[in-house]
Parts: sequence; structure tokens; C-alpha cells
Amino acid sequence: MSEATATTELSALTGTWTIDAAHSRLGFSAKHAMVTTVRGSFKDFEGTLALDGSDPAQSSATVTIQTASFDSGVADRDGHVRGTDFLDVESFPTLTFTSTKVVQDGDEYVMTGDLTIKGVTRAVDLKLEFEGSQKDPWGNDRSGFSGETTISRKDFGLTWNVALDKGGVLVSDKIKIQLDVSAIKTA
Repeated sequence: MSEATATTELSALTGTWTIDAAHSRLGFSAKHAMVTTVRGSFKDFEGTLALDGSDPAQSSATVTIQTASFDSGVADRDGHVRGTDFLDVESFPTLTFTSTKVVQDGDEYVMTGDLTIKGVTRAVDLKLEFEGSQKDPWGNDRSGFSGETTISRKDFGLTWNVALDKGGVLVSDKIKIQLDVSAIKTA
């Protein structure tokens, strides 16, 4: 894509966008027992993007995730993670992300923001990539973004673990977060 085409395409993004949760994924992965990776996602979330295609640094995002929607595909594990050892969904029903800065680096963007988990807020950097824009069959302007970051559970007070007999721990401290977001332009 030529620079002129890329600039024109990004300019069309300017406006307010609503995340389409039915066509988006907020996923995670963590090492289990030091030998395998467990993956899952949050099923219930909402968010808004205020995009400035001509000056991406002026863009922003807010996302609210319902902690009870944690889903790894295993009911017992999901119940444990939703409990007081981890997310404590009764006391902390939401996770939130509010961006504070966007920096463009070639075709990639880094969105820095405040992530709040279990009442603890830490700055995180999300590496984002614009996947494209399209008019869907219902006439909506739709854009896609993918991204990822890695966080430390301990930074958010999620310290529960079990030592393993050959060394290591049951649940890794590092959690990878992966985003695949479809957003619909609202203004």
C-alpha cells in the first residue's frame, strides 16, 4: 500500500467507534504447571474508540470487561479464577482499560493505558496493528485491530500459586493478553 493510500485509509478512521463484542476477542494465555499453555477469553465486554486518523496520537480507548465472563473452557478452573484467589468477581465485577497515550511506529501503534484489575491500576503498553476497514452488508463502517501485551499477575496483587515438586509453580506470573477487535463507526 502506498503512503498516500495508507494516509487516506487512516483519515477515514477519524470518529467514534464502538467495539462489536460479538465479533471481537479479548483473550489471554498463561503457562500451567510449567509445561503447557492455557488459553481463554472474557466473553462480556464493551468499549469505545475515539480515533484520529490524521493524528493517531490524539486517539483514545476505554474498555470495561465483566470479570465473571472469564472463560478458559474448564468450569472448575473458571470458578477458581473467578473466586477470591484471583479475580474476586463478587468484590471486583469489572476490569477496565483507559488509554493515556498513542504512539505510531511505522505500521504499528503502541497504546499506553491504565489497566485496573482487582482494584489495582498499572500502566500497560498494547502493541496494536490496524487490520483494515470495510463496509459490512448492513451499511456499517467496520474496522479491525489486533494487539497484544504481557502483564505480571503479581503487579495486580494476583499472587496465588502452588510450588511444584520439580521446581517452578503451577500458574505462571506472566499473562499474555491478545486482542482481536472489530469496531463499528458511530459518529
